[in-house]
Amino acid sequence: MRADAQRNAEKLRAAAAELFQERGLKVPLKEIARRAGVSHGTLYNLFGTREALIDDVVAGLAADRLGAAAEHALSFEDAGKGFAYYVQRVCELQATDPAVADVVSGRFPAAECLMAICGQAQDAATRIIERARLAGAIRPDFTGEDLLLFFGTSALLARAVADTAPDAWRRQVAFLLDGVRTEAAHGPLPFAPPAPQQIPDVMSRLAGTP
Repeated sequence: MRADAQRNAEKLRAAAAELFQERGLKVPLKEIARRAGVSHGTLYNLFGTREALIDDVVAGLAADRLGAAAEHALSFEDAGKGFAYYVQRVCELQATDPAVADVVSGRFPAAECLMAICGQAQDAATRIIERARLAGAIRPDFTGEDLLLFFGTSALLARAVADTAPDAWRRQVAFLLDGVRTEAAHGPLPFAPPAPQQIPDVMSRLAGTP
């Protein structure tokens, strides 16, 4: 890559990182190019697609943040406290970083690196849930699909109240954590969670991209 093209690519990466974290991964590409001080055509010439830019700019950051949350949760000796930490931390990331909220939702299935990270995060969440279930800390019928749906609705709430009641999502997290405690279970739930193969479509609809 020529030196001028390399400089433009770095400008675009920096601008994309800022705007993705400010407004999420659907920010118009023209705005990224404008903030970088290059033409829209230059962005396409260097990255080709939105998904390629997302994979280049966001994937590593998302992997670090979600991976750190899972690693810390699994380090708790008390599995129930580890589960609570993980739920709170992921919801906090969604509330403060719209790009991470889009990653958790699996909003861009054509971004291959991002989807791999989303899958890794789901696998980690499954381990955290299973560990808490085995310890008797959470009700045995709570599943990874239930948690993903909660993350999807928490992200919607955080986005809706960002300018008026930015901590309102914390109340919903507290309700969830109280509700999934083993002692809170009073009989079977009325419905099964969505099947794993249904979750990607549900999450994309929650994110506004059916």
